[in-house]
This record gives sequence, C-alpha cells and structure tokens, in this order.
Amino acid sequence: QVQLVESGGGLVQAGGSLRLSCEISGLRFSLYNVAWSRQAPGKEREFAAAIASSGGITHYADSVKSRFTISRDNAKNTVYLQMNSLRPDATAIYYCAAGRVAGGGYEHWGQGTQVTVSS
Repeated sequence: QVQLVESGGGLVQAGGSLRLSCEISGLRFSLYNVAWSRQAPGKEREFAAAIASSGGITHYADSVKSRFTISRDNAKNTVYLQMNSLRPDATAIYYCAAGRVAGGGYEHWGQGTQVTVSS
C-alpha cells in the first residue's frame, strides 16, 4: 500500500521559512519522480516544484523559483521542500505526489499539509 505523508506545515509570519517533508512508503522510492503542488483557498491546485528520481534534475514554478528548494534523501524515502521568504500568497494546502514517468503525471498523492503565512 502506497502512502505519502506530508508534515512540517504550520503558521509563519511573512518573510519566515518552513521546511515541508514528504515521507513515502510502499513503492520503490528511488525510481519515482516527486513533486510538490499547492492549493490556495478558492483556487485550483498548482504545481510548485519537482525533483527527478535521481535527484539530479529539479523544476520550479516561476512563482517560487529562488525562494523554494526541493530535495530528496533516497535513504530516508523522503522529499523536502524548503520554503524561504514566505509571502501571504503562499498560504495553501501543500501536497506531495509521486510518479514513475517524467511528464506522465503523478499517480500517488498525499493528504496535504496546511501552510499559513500571516502578513
């Protein structure tokens, strides 16, 4: 049974930082690409960042580039999202997702973790 469990969300003031974690079990972690997406209140889910199975390739949405960093630890089956210089518009539920094929979408999703940035 595949499980993706996000953690690390919370309330932070604008300009602050948070590090999200996504621990994945039930699949061969090192073979999967992993992404973080987010859904703000009243808006559609949007892509934030992704990392290839090898960890050698990352991709970011323009809105988070230079402030967010995605990384992975294949020994711990965990992907991280370091978020710096947070702005109120980063308030959202953050989801991690795993997929086998680059560009083929993500077939496994977590339940999400809430991030709230106060002004």
